[in-house]
Amino acid sequence: MGISRDKAIELVEEGIVDPIQMVIMCVKYMSEDDVEDMLDCNELSDRFMEEDDGQPDWEQEWADFGEEY
Repeated sequence: MGISRDKAIELVEEGIVDPIQMVIMCVKYMSEDDVEDMLDCNELSDRFMEEDDGQPDWEQEWADFGEEY
């Protein structure tokens, strides 16, 4: 199991296929539900994306007081 996946990765690592082209090929091959699930499993779906509320994060607040973390 996984031999085809390994081959696809090997093609990219050996420079035979451009990484961007491989991503495009994979996404075009997958169904819309597959792509949605993949994004969600990798925490890249909308539900994981933070919205900018205009408020500084805790690091920025401490930096404003001269503290660095």
